[in-house]
Amino acid sequence: MVITNKLKYDTPLLRMGGRDIALSREIKVLGLTIDDKLTFNTHVTNVCRKALNIYKQLARAAKVEWGLSPEIVRTIYVAVIEPVILYAASAWATAASKLGIRKHLNEVQRGFAQKMVKAYRTTSLNSALVLSGLLPLDLRIREAASLYEIKKGYSRRVVEDRAVEVPIPYARAPHPAKIAHLEFGMVENSADLIQRVNDGPQVFTDGSKIEGKVGAALSLWNDGAEITVKKLKLEEFCTVFQAELLAITKATAIIKAHRTGGIFSIYSDSRSALETITRGVSLHPLVIETRKNIQEAAENGKTIKLFWIKAHAGMEGNERADELAKEAALRLKKKPDYDECPISFVKRILRQDTIGEWEKRYQTEQTAKTTKLFLPSAAQAYRMIRSVQPYGKLTQILTGHGGFAQYLNRFKCRESPSCACDDLVEETVPHLLVECPIFERLRFDLEQAIDVRLEIDKLHEIMLDKRKRSKFLEYSIQICGKVNNKNK
Repeated sequence: MVITNKLKYDTPLLRMGGRDIALSREIKVLGLTIDDKLTFNTHVTNVCRKALNIYKQLARAAKVEWGLSPEIVRTIYVAVIEPVILYAASAWATAASKLGIRKHLNEVQRGFAQKMVKAYRTTSLNSALVLSGLLPLDLRIREAASLYEIKKGYSRRVVEDRAVEVPIPYARAPHPAKIAHLEFGMVENSADLIQRVNDGPQVFTDGSKIEGKVGAALSLWNDGAEITVKKLKLEEFCTVFQAELLAITKATAIIKAHRTGGIFSIYSDSRSALETITRGVSLHPLVIETRKNIQEAAENGKTIKLFWIKAHAGMEGNERADELAKEAALRLKKKPDYDECPISFVKRILRQDTIGEWEKRYQTEQTAKTTKLFLPSAAQAYRMIRSVQPYGKLTQILTGHGGFAQYLNRFKCRESPSCACDDLVEETVPHLLVECPIFERLRFDLEQAIDVRLEIDKLHEIMLDKRKRSKFLEYSIQICGKVNNKNK
């Protein structure tokens, strides 16, 4: 295969063993189809065909009124369809911006989004995506590609001049045969802690994130009295988990450097940090360093025991470490002791950028007019729609596609689009919810309950208020049910 951007070029003639070797227009490498123009059209067509075949089988068991639940459909989409589409996304992500590629991706995603909310097949892609809480596939592809490039160090987007916290390469990790077996004990009350005072020096560690600032601290005790403390500063983008691990790592380093031998106990209220350290399979840089410190301390005649201690249970050492960690986060003014950017921070920033692009697209496109009455912002809808869980009658209300006279008339299923209240007024969702006199009593009861006069311009405000929203949705479902029964 010849890859070139020249319009005219000489086709090479290759012979091997007396046989001509023909040129190919495309090749498949590790599941990625590469064509000679690097358009990746064939690759996208293939993965979309594979996804659509799965959808066709799923469609038989997920209908509007019966079949697989929306959550099962969502699980299938997230666990099967997205990985199929996103495979090797970093190689072909630039192709996802082309209209032809987006058309293929939208075809796949629209069907699944409609099944998640049990919407009618005529529902637009924009409405289905907003109600299902999915992001457009082409934006997800760009997001996945950016994350891969940042992890591998090929891109400085988001992280800028920050170092990214990446797992230790296997070549630098300890050999499995040399990994020591570690365990941690449990301390749930002061009585358990007092019993261990005579075992030797105790180190209490903690991490804290408060007011957007992150700190960690450790407090060294001996014979029931505090000997020394150490406060640690982390960058604001770091996590509490990193702070907890850093405190334990520094504690093991101090014990390793201690002049005398004996038994040392480290107490942490972060069970996740202790489990990560003791499992021995994590390649987190702080975990590797902690295990190395523990092993080297053992070689020098020091035994380090790890304990989980119940947080906020009135145990003096733990409360002291918690106080110091908060002070370190809020008041410590020095160069950070740890400044590696966690992948969770990178994911959060990339997701914010993706939602921002989705918001611009949602606002500019002309579809989903009824949905925009309730959810005018895709960003706000993305944050709250999972708590609403729209499907069935509620989806009909939020999309305008359902058993309403105006909609049925469009498809010749009803002679007139007019409402039963007035032959000159079309039976649409806004009319039924806000104006129709048939439901005046229900509307009055709702307005009294939420203390808001029901108007079209206020529908989106009602949707943002959790208490008002629940009552409004009950009212909407009730009206939809009555209208559906009338128009059967």
